[in-house]
Amino acid sequence: MSAIAEPATASPIRERCSPEEWKTRVDLAAAYRLVAYFGWDDLIFTHISARVPGPEHHFLINPYGMTFDEMTASSLVKVDLDGNIMEPTPYFINPAGFTIHSAIHAAREDALCVLHLHTNAGVAVSAQAHGLLPINQIAMTVTSNLAYHDYEGIALNLDERPRLVADLGTKNAMLLRNHGTLTVGTSVQSAFLNMYFLERACAIQVLTLAGNPEIYQPTDAVKALVAQQVKYGGEMLEGLMWPPMLRRLDRIDPSYRD
Repeated sequence: MSAIAEPATASPIRERCSPEEWKTRVDLAAAYRLVAYFGWDDLIFTHISARVPGPEHHFLINPYGMTFDEMTASSLVKVDLDGNIMEPTPYFINPAGFTIHSAIHAAREDALCVLHLHTNAGVAVSAQAHGLLPINQIAMTVTSNLAYHDYEGIALNLDERPRLVADLGTKNAMLLRNHGTLTVGTSVQSAFLNMYFLERACAIQVLTLAGNPEIYQPTDAVKALVAQQVKYGGEMLEGLMWPPMLRRLDRIDPSYRD
């Protein structure tokens, strides 16, 4: 195994990949930077993966040993469904980290991006027996599309993958019990937006339960209405949200595009 990865410098990757792959690389590097910006990162742990456009089942994932605020388009590592590195790179990946991602990518053709976090609020809610409660507007936009997967230990056992996939089903968000949060999307931006709402819902729940054990519950009719409302307009929100997020990163540090 090679030494711990150092931050990336300019590379010829852009010259040899398609424009579509380069756009995916830029979007994925941006997602890593945004996770760091919002304080959702966990040192060098957790992962975001994205499928490379094209007929091959190849994916991009972070090099092991880089922090999320260092991630660049060129430093992302291309792997196959088994985590094998598909092109020359000075970096390596954490194969265990790809266990969850590869299972979902293989089972869900629409899961072009998989995002997994270990935030304080997400882990806290994942450990609460009742899970995420529909006690605020943001949570109500999430709960109808939320799955749960029981904790089976650190994700090193490939035998866990079928159970994880079965628990996720067709939903786009999941609480990994005693572990963290996970979202999928048909694009990097949709997976990120799904995670933004899931993480906010978890954070609000932690604050609500800490501040007041007497919780006001909206009616079942209202919960159902919100679930119906959020079925429409998701793509519009993704399109509206992503460009300003990239502009924010460009103002802070545009090197994620390198």
